[in-house]
Amino acid sequence: MLAEIVKLERVKAIGLPAALFEGVSEKVVAGWRARAMKMYPSDFEAAAAPVRVTLLAALCRVRQAELIDGLVELLIQLVHKISVRAEKKVEGELNVEFRRVQGKIGILVKLATAALELPEEIVRKAIYPVVGERTLADIIAEAKANEKELRTRVRTKLRGSFSHHYRRGLPKLLKAVRFRSSNDTFKPVMDALDLLKRYDGSDADFYAAAEAVPLEHVVPEDWRDAVLDLDSGLVERIPYELCVLVALRKAIRRREIWVEGANTWRNPDEDLPADFEDNRDVHYEALAKPRDPADIIADLQKRHVAALDRLNKGLKKATTGGVSITRRKGEPWISVPPLGKQIEPENPEALKEEIARRWSVIDLLDLIKNVDHATKFTGEFTSVASRTVTDPKVLRRRLLLCTFGLGTNMGIKRVADGTAAIEGMEADTEAALRRTRRLFVNRDNLRAAIRTVVNKTLEVRDVSLWGPGTACASDSRKFGSWSANFMTEWHQRYGGAGIMVYWHVERKNVCIYSQVRSTTDSEVVSMIEGLLLI
Repeated sequence: MLAEIVKLERVKAIGLPAALFEGVSEKVVAGWRARAMKMYPSDFEAAAAPVRVTLLAALCRVRQAELIDGLVELLIQLVHKISVRAEKKVEGELNVEFRRVQGKIGILVKLATAALELPEEIVRKAIYPVVGERTLADIIAEAKANEKELRTRVRTKLRGSFSHHYRRGLPKLLKAVRFRSSNDTFKPVMDALDLLKRYDGSDADFYAAAEAVPLEHVVPEDWRDAVLDLDSGLVERIPYELCVLVALRKAIRRREIWVEGANTWRNPDEDLPADFEDNRDVHYEALAKPRDPADIIADLQKRHVAALDRLNKGLKKATTGGVSITRRKGEPWISVPPLGKQIEPENPEALKEEIARRWSVIDLLDLIKNVDHATKFTGEFTSVASRTVTDPKVLRRRLLLCTFGLGTNMGIKRVADGTAAIEGMEADTEAALRRTRRLFVNRDNLRAAIRTVVNKTLEVRDVSLWGPGTACASDSRKFGSWSANFMTEWHQRYGGAGIMVYWHVERKNVCIYSQVRSTTDSEVVSMIEGLLLI
């Protein structure tokens, strides 16, 4: 975190005006940045002064937003991590120390027996003669004491982890990143952040009595005893700072507090069209959504009721294919049995055999070439440079080779060596392929090419056999990677180092979108983002 803060301070020291690219499309600025990323220092030196300054300014502005987004995401992850670690550590310690109270199981059996034998009797007549009122009160007091001890020990662990390690970078983070809010409900959190900034560098353990320390919407009720000193009534700084960070994390994730100069965590009002308030009807109509949320809720309830009615009728007629109503953890549960293995149809198997007989094994490079011949997906690879002088046929060949080398993880060098070894084939040098990759191959161009191939595939296939292609499934998968890789993260659920790739697959036939996600990202967010970008 400290290293990222240093990078951000260096970019800010350039002193770019806040409204430098105001009125310029984000796509245009992103294109300038992509072009600057692919240029060497000698290219900047050879460029005209206005072009050089514009590209460097776009590069610094976009990079500044990325650094701010990274710091905010790091803050969210750190607060979550120290909380989860403290809870797990305390729970493990309590499990080791746990001792079963003598006779507690016998008391439970007596209670259950009395309740079953005398279901109509009142508690005083049926339960108290079997288990005394004092015994029940002691059990309740013991349970509350154990819960209170758990909360107290968790707070102690949190405070220790925060004060010994993470607290050092807090003042620098608050100084480097500017938080803003348009919601008055979260004004206490903003006031708390200002208070933390004012006490930067102070050695005091408590805030001064004259300070108006915000507690509402900042310090939870179960943390009040840890934050407030009972004798002096002063607020202790370390636990209060931790409460502020937790409240800040929740507010940022709800987009109630946004970050100045960020992109992902920017002001949510900037995500709306400029004329949204004046033309709400037009925008809602374009989204095919009613303005009244009651209409959406009513339609959803209507569809749910209709689906449950169909399920109810199917259960009565035993036509649900094994779907039944069971109980899980004491609650009603709709149980869907797994599908059995289906008999493979004869025609697909015969089709596979005929294809293998005619063409045997098809070279992957030939397959990519034929796909491009049918879809022209290489036309989606536009250059980040100001102009292109390479012959279109040569450029197409180099793009196919770059795609093959990157997609198979073979690498540009091996592909260049392979083409040089083939007799009668015009060889492309490694430098030429690397230049093509540097100028043409980027994330946006790859996504556009994938979109073209997917749309052409859905366009030519027989709907009667494959369906209309209007639905897709999505899920994530962990791929192992070396810990030295900059993209590698540790996954708490799956264990081990790696990256998470989130896929969108249309009816198990065509992969239409994929994205690398953080291990802490919400799958719902990944799913919605993928659907929006498809």
